[in-house]
Amino acid sequence: MPTAPPQAVRAREEAGAADASPIIFLVSSDASVLDVLESDLERRFGNDTLLVAEAGPAAGLAHLASLADDREPVALLIVDQELPGTTGIEFLAQAHALHPLAKRILLVERDYTTANPTVPAMTLGQIDYHLVKPWVPDLGLYPAVSEFLASWARSGPGGFSMFRIAAPRGSARAHEIRDLLTRFNTPYEFYSTGSMEGAALLHEVGLTGSRVPTVVRHDGRVLVDPSDSDLIESVGGETRLGVTTYDVAIVGAGPAGLSAAVYAASEGLDTIVLERQISGGQAGSSSRIRNVPGFTWGIDGRELAYRTCEQAWLFGANLVFAQEAVSLRSSGDERILRVADGREISARTVVLAGGASWRRLGIPRLEALIGAGVFYGAATSEARATVGKHVYVVGAGNAAGQAASHLARYADEVTMLVRGDSLAKSMSEYLIAELAALPNVSVRLGVEVVDGEGEHELTAIAVLDRSTGAVERVPAAALFVMIGAEPHTDWLDGAVERDERGFILTGEDVDRSGWPLERPPMLLETSLPGVFAAGDARHGSIKRVTTAMGDGATVVQLIHQRLA
Repeated sequence: MPTAPPQAVRAREEAGAADASPIIFLVSSDASVLDVLESDLERRFGNDTLLVAEAGPAAGLAHLASLADDREPVALLIVDQELPGTTGIEFLAQAHALHPLAKRILLVERDYTTANPTVPAMTLGQIDYHLVKPWVPDLGLYPAVSEFLASWARSGPGGFSMFRIAAPRGSARAHEIRDLLTRFNTPYEFYSTGSMEGAALLHEVGLTGSRVPTVVRHDGRVLVDPSDSDLIESVGGETRLGVTTYDVAIVGAGPAGLSAAVYAASEGLDTIVLERQISGGQAGSSSRIRNVPGFTWGIDGRELAYRTCEQAWLFGANLVFAQEAVSLRSSGDERILRVADGREISARTVVLAGGASWRRLGIPRLEALIGAGVFYGAATSEARATVGKHVYVVGAGNAAGQAASHLARYADEVTMLVRGDSLAKSMSEYLIAELAALPNVSVRLGVEVVDGEGEHELTAIAVLDRSTGAVERVPAAALFVMIGAEPHTDWLDGAVERDERGFILTGEDVDRSGWPLERPPMLLETSLPGVFAAGDARHGSIKRVTTAMGDGATVVQLIHQRLA
């Protein structure tokens, strides 16, 4: 027999009315487990969610099917692994087909051996988290449920939107605006100017017929074809330099730069971070990073960047966005940084953490369609637009794998295009296994994109088979490119030594013939004393979030030595 649902659910069912509150759906054949779980969840989440509990798999699936038919918002599934006639993992597979956006938590007995079914289920993407019985609500249950409810809310429409955007379909600038707001963790709604909603929005603000992106803030403020600075300032970000003298100036707000900012500011150093766009770097476009220690079920790259920004700011770091550094020089013991508008700041030490961006394909017809079906990174901001479509991901690294996995939640079909003969050389094993388990993801090895088609938006791509030389034209709604890395270091030409690819040389790699001091360069120090490099822009760096953050932490200790 199913446990009785809370009064709110019964009232809704009796009235036959829809309710926007997200549903947490519980399944266990152990009545005592259901009772305790339901009681714990009701205490913390009862006012904001609807709890539904079923005692068996058959009743559970029937109820979920009914909710799917009624388009009820099931946000979270918490299912016991031990079920009569099946397993929780098998149940969740069927439930996922009915409610693909619902997050999945598996209830398991404590067993930290590799034989535990949780390990392969997590690896294969069959579950999002596990909860060990008996649980401690404040340590295991509540944080996971809060995290997944927030993630579910972000994955679907509705809720508060800070901005409404109207722009022509396929507008490259509109794509850049959406990507910026997505990476800034700012909710928005987007309408094509050719739609009824888009036309109504433009009429509302007196701009009927406008052909440039128009952004309307929730308080009525209108931004017409806004710059990045306009958008950042409208969400409370800083874009002005202010004070011009610091102990530490950090160029770049990716994982390395933000980590350096946290440690430098927390240890009392006057710190500024200059970021040419917004925080996050390449990691900021990752939908889920699972190998950051301490984040058991992974973390969204945007969320990681947001939390670290907040942390650095609360310690007193000055974070300045949309400010691109264009030159670096010495003036005695000071290092002088100039930004694009000509203003300068001086610092006793500098950390170069500008990171790297995706290498461009260099195919004219595809480059002309950037933002109109062709994207470098940015799978997170464009994922919802791929519903019902066939999309392609170019790349074989972790970021490409994470993008394919994320897009698979929305697109009908995702195809990865890989130049090499294997994913194993460049992608983590857990991601390879996860992609293999997704029915709508396929991988084509030994191929590359050589051309594209489309007037105002991408319609097809040409794929070359590298072994046979044959070229195949395939329809494509979107192409997400994540290949290689090109460091943001051209502006440092003549200031510090770089390798043939532009990555910054540090420590033992620095040419000692031009080194001006008696001591050798420190571990992360460049050829210019007092200037350090951290993260992906550094020669020999390991392209991982945690190693970049490690660079950021390490460099602050070296800065203390330099300043001493």
